[in-house]
Amino acid sequence: MFLLLAQLLRIYIFVLLVRILITWIPNLDPYNPIVRMLFQVTEPVLEPARKLIPPIGMIDISPIVVFIVLGILQNLLRSFG
Repeated sequence: MFLLLAQLLRIYIFVLLVRILITWIPNLDPYNPIVRMLFQVTEPVLEPARKLIPPIGMIDISPIVVFIVLGILQNLLRSFG
């Protein structure tokens, strides 16, 4: 069970990485179904992190913190499994 949850977190981390990378693409259609799905899946995790961690200048570091927290959680789940 713990290994399954760790694997799901791995997939979620990948989805989060894709979402971050697509924000660097200029003129990306925000109404594209894939873009909308990525934002709907990742925003519930990123929004609370943004409220806790203010941006540094123009750089939003909340995704980095989310990656670190999810990585720690994933390692804990693997160690229990």
